[in-house]
Amino acid sequence: MLPPTLIKEKPHGYTKHDQLFKQLIHTFFDDFLEAFFPDVHQNIDFQSIKPFSEEVYTDLVQGKTRRLDIVVETKLKGTDTVIIIHIEPQNSKQDNFHERMFHYFSLLYNKYRKPIIPIAVFSYEEKWERNLYTMEFPFFHVLSFHYMTLHLRKRDWKNYIRSNNPAAAALLSKMDYKDDEKVQVQVEFLKMMARMELDPARQRLIYGFFETYLKLTERQEEAVMEEIKQLDNADKIMELPISYEERGIAKGKEIGEKVGKEIGREIGKQIGIKEVALEMLRKGMSVELIAEVTHLEKEEIERLRETL
Repeated sequence: MLPPTLIKEKPHGYTKHDQLFKQLIHTFFDDFLEAFFPDVHQNIDFQSIKPFSEEVYTDLVQGKTRRLDIVVETKLKGTDTVIIIHIEPQNSKQDNFHERMFHYFSLLYNKYRKPIIPIAVFSYEEKWERNLYTMEFPFFHVLSFHYMTLHLRKRDWKNYIRSNNPAAAALLSKMDYKDDEKVQVQVEFLKMMARMELDPARQRLIYGFFETYLKLTERQEEAVMEEIKQLDNADKIMELPISYEERGIAKGKEIGEKVGKEIGREIGKQIGIKEVALEMLRKGMSVELIAEVTHLEKEEIERLRETL
């Protein structure tokens, strides 16, 4: 199955938030729809998914370029009807967002003349969003444009912890939880990861996303470890590569017995990071994504690619 296309939304490049959300949904497109839009998931043919090339639309009025976020083409299950799915992550409240969704819909439809399923994913704190754009006059109603929405802060994280869904696991970090629930959210996340048994590259992607949005204090991290020790599958969870840098540090400590603890720690960290980069290269992930996740220079990643 071909992956969905990842298309830049902002003309001045990605923010970290943009990259994380787009790569998560891009990689776990099937799982994302299954967890949050089951009606869509049940009615599309995942064998027919194919990518669009990156497209830039020019706004002739404002003189701006528009790059959509995630766009895929597929078919309705059991039919030859070709459809387009457009997913737009939104990290901040924007009063005219509903109008922008209609604009994107219009651009896509004008070019492809195919049925479109528009989806907005809201991840900001305010529990506010629109799912409708209207155009009307006192004497005539022109149109009503609806789009599907997922507002993560309105979702109860407890409803997803029994699933084996990697997209849901990552997005627990953006759902509705209180500060005193963070430890339990982290524990449940680790339990989900232990059950799913994903390959290291996909694990790293999910960990990177989750840890970006759910931050723990040192005391909370200690509380997580204490809770894990009480679990029946504690050994399995402790074997997870919770932090590849930590695995590298462990190797560094061995080296550090000969060359000094601090030097060994840094060497070990770099070994761990390069192991992650190599695994991601084997999985066919882009140099740009690997640089974002590992913080390695692109030139060094290219050198690693030559060793494969």
